[in-house]
Amino acid sequence: MWTSERTRRPVQQEPAAELGAVTLGGDPAGVALGGERRWLSVYAPGGYSWRPAAGEKVLVLKAGGERELPCIVGTVQQETDLKPGEVSLRGGSSQVRLGQGSLELNGHIMVNGMDLERYIREIVGEMLGAMGG
Repeated sequence: MWTSERTRRPVQQEPAAELGAVTLGGDPAGVALGGERRWLSVYAPGGYSWRPAAGEKVLVLKAGGERELPCIVGTVQQETDLKPGEVSLRGGSSQVRLGQGSLELNGHIMVNGMDLERYIREIVGEMLGAMGG
């Protein structure tokens, strides 16, 4: 009896979630989790789209009965100076920050596909034209 027990190996349960490093950015992405896993779907809250970049640390959730469906559900936060209740949204060199009583926009600002400065000039020009006519 002890020989049959000895040959039976316990099934090693894969963790339900792991931290990994993105090896192939995009969606689907590749992530190093001990070995590299490719074709991982990327999930985000409704209305929000995100593509992880190579080198980012991400949280991988393993769904399915056998945990056979890994997917990326988030990244390690980079902002260190946020106060409680503040939000920062960053993409490349652009940033939107909702602070304590302030909204900060950093980067090239476009409104309806038009540069903000040009957009304002057109509005002012229309207003001045309407006043003169």
